Amino acid sequence: MVKERTLPVFPAASAQITKEEGLKVYEDMVLGRLFEDKCAEMYYRGKMFGFVHLYNGQEAVSSGVIKAMRPDEDYVCSTYRDHVHALSAGVPAREVMAELFGKATGCSKGRGGSMHMFSSPHRLLGGYAFVAEGIPVATGAAFQSKYRKETMGDASADQVTACFFGDGACNNGQFFECLNMAALWKLPILYVVENNKWAIGMAHERATSDPEIYKKAHAFGMAGVEVDGMDALAVYTVAKEAIARARAGEGPTLIEALTYRFRGHSLADPDELRSKEEKEFWFTRDPIKKFAAYLTEQNLATAEELKDIDRKIQAVVDDAVQFAESSPEPDPSELYRFVFAEDE
Repeated sequence: MVKERTLPVFPAASAQITKEEGLKVYEDMVLGRLFEDKCAEMYYRGKMFGFVHLYNGQEAVSSGVIKAMRPDEDYVCSTYRDHVHALSAGVPAREVMAELFGKATGCSKGRGGSMHMFSSPHRLLGGYAFVAEGIPVATGAAFQSKYRKETMGDASADQVTACFFGDGACNNGQFFECLNMAALWKLPILYVVENNKWAIGMAHERATSDPEIYKKAHAFGMAGVEVDGMDALAVYTVAKEAIARARAGEGPTLIEALTYRFRGHSLADPDELRSKEEKEFWFTRDPIKKFAAYLTEQNLATAEELKDIDRKIQAVVDDAVQFAESSPEPDPSELYRFVFAEDE
């Protein structure tokens, strides 16, 4: 077991979160977990094909960041582990599941599959299979927001972009190039590193000269923040602060969320490289259980209210599967559609 980093302590007593916000974040986390559990079931039953990378364990990062943003207005850019980012961004569970089934009713019309979720109405810029591929796309989205506002005089163009990627992407050139541009131009963007300790099978500490990624922001004069990625309250608080700075024209933030995936790299991965001790250490820090305990302790929700949410979300996920199974396959006559830009 690689020595664990000391996790940053978040002063929960100083946090300000309403009951409505808390239940919104909790519901989104449960949706992510139950949806991914169902994906595993459907994959092993032969309903999904190709590589499927699940998000179990990292829910506090997606929900904590995206639920602090403006729905259907701010931009979200993902990776190949993108199902839950899509759900947090507001893409209906039906459309995400149908996409995984390769059906015409999917959010990418069955053309994207597991790694290429996209939804223009929900400002989801896409999932990207190549490591770090989404970072330049997200940086471009942030640039156009700033350009429209400051050069074209569009006062409504105050959108913020959240760009998600893993620790492995932080050794790629796009990471450094885009951070440099974002800092130089004070772009309204959050670079969110989901440091789950493993880039496929490579331990993070073995692949980088400085494992504390958030410190790399300082080379560009950018705000860099380390946060416990298993603590939804901590992530939500850090994200709100970074979003407010970005919207006010104060530039980008690099957020390193220390998190952990509870399953292998993909559903085809037997997960034999990580030690039992390491996995057990992180399993005890389940972000959903931690946040549920906080909500009840602070009298923001009762145990029964949380159970009602669990039951409601399970019904949503079951409905998504039924929808996906009953949806039509893409018509072969449309094989070459959407290769180039075109009208609907």
